[in-house]
Amino acid sequence: MKDKYKVCSLFAGIGGIDLAFQQAGFEIVWANEIDEDACKTYRYNFPDTVLAECDIRKIGADDIPDFDILTAGFPCQSFSVCGNKKGFADERGNIFFEIMRISDAKKPKIIFLENVANLTEHDNGKTFNRIHNELSERDYYIRYLIADACNYGIPQHRTRTYIVAFKDYEMCTGFRFPEEQPLKKHIFDIIDRSVNAEDKFYLLENSVQYQKMKDTITDENQIYRFSDYGIQKSKDGISFTLKANMGTWYNRVPIIKDNFGIRTITPQECLALQGFPKSFAFPDIPMKSIYKQCGNTVAVPLVNSIAKQISKCILYKR
Repeated sequence: MKDKYKVCSLFAGIGGIDLAFQQAGFEIVWANEIDEDACKTYRYNFPDTVLAECDIRKIGADDIPDFDILTAGFPCQSFSVCGNKKGFADERGNIFFEIMRISDAKKPKIIFLENVANLTEHDNGKTFNRIHNELSERDYYIRYLIADACNYGIPQHRTRTYIVAFKDYEMCTGFRFPEEQPLKKHIFDIIDRSVNAEDKFYLLENSVQYQKMKDTITDENQIYRFSDYGIQKSKDGISFTLKANMGTWYNRVPIIKDNFGIRTITPQECLALQGFPKSFAFPDIPMKSIYKQCGNTVAVPLVNSIAKQISKCILYKR
């Protein structure tokens, strides 16, 4: 992209959104994240990007360089069906207004937001209406999509709400979310069962977990995990949603049977199911943090396809 549009990334996590926009030709000029281990992973993979490691509420707008696009995968627990669903009554939900504060000061041309699918339904739609109104009152024109990653070529059920807001009306009317595409790859087109993983990922044969899984795994082309309702099994070779609680409860990490035994999938396999490239890696941080980060990030190819559509609008406008 000639004269690259500059991106400011809030709540960057390990940089899934940033990677997607970078792949689409945008330049990430500044990012913010509060989680210490996530910052280590971010810096490990984005050494040239300025990363502010602190609470966004402690950052003044003057501390942020000028940019064209603001991206934010803002905290979702307060809106998620798996969370407490307190929304704006939750301190994490109110973080959304920090996005507006920075937008007021920097006036980006485009805002990209990502959150859980339940965002549009939360509090009978009042939460989403508030977000929509906050943007429209600032003269943004809005498009949004609720999309499952498996409908965009990624073998994982991961339904999220994507919001793109434009200052320019013509740019907004010309924007189209990417078309759905048939799923050509399934779980074991990505995970290689013929490669022996490290011993630490295999369940011990004398463990209760191993015995339960051994009795449950009837289809070796699916992926399994322990859940609140027993053992969960995937369908059609598509992974269930990878969750951040993989870092809190190790037994929530998905499990497969490979050529060598029964094991949890590795962090790199989690990233692969999120569409990350093999070159993306983790520094020396606790394994629980690594799995949490894998579940907290985004399906990169889907965000990338949206970023490419944004790029088309920019080029057309020029």
